[in-house]
Amino acid sequence: MDALLMCGGRGTRLDSDIEKPLVEICGRTMFDRVVDALHESCVETIYAVVSDQSAETRARAREREITLIDAPGEGYVADLGFALERVEPPVVTVVSDLPLLRDDHIDDLVAASNGDSCTACVPVSLKRRLGASIDDSLVFDYRDTAVCPTGLGVVAPVPESTPESASTDEHSEPTSTVYLSTDDALALNVNRPTDIDLAEDRCA
Repeated sequence: MDALLMCGGRGTRLDSDIEKPLVEICGRTMFDRVVDALHESCVETIYAVVSDQSAETRARAREREITLIDAPGEGYVADLGFALERVEPPVVTVVSDLPLLRDDHIDDLVAASNGDSCTACVPVSLKRRLGASIDDSLVFDYRDTAVCPTGLGVVAPVPESTPESASTDEHSEPTSTVYLSTDDALALNVNRPTDIDLAEDRCA
């Protein structure tokens, strides 16, 4: 399975002159930390999804011999859609601001997906306990628990239409499931300066 590493945004909330993926946590960039976790996992080929807003990250990806996908830089959803049209699913998707990501997080998610699209989420209560920033627009209820996506997921292939399904469904969509984790490492996305301190307190 291949992976899309999303690193084409500016990361304006971090209020830094450094491109977000290149912000260092305990002396190593978040980009390198996520790449290392992907290399150690079941992932075969990593595609770094970059844009004109992340030129230095593009250069770092080249240094690490990571295959590039140059996206328009029009936001996460648009860039992800652009990238998905250029790879063969199933594919792992992961953001570059998850510096405590480990290979077992990826492997466990892939195993749990069981051929379906799957999103790794954590309870909002966990993020609040840690003091991590929360994007309220992403919060949703799952089994009576408020959860938030971590930025790690699996996108499965779209099922082929059959004559029977074509008469009832205009578009087939893969089944989407939630992989719920209570691991602190998956709850720490670095979106604000305070998140850097939290990640450094827990990094290896």
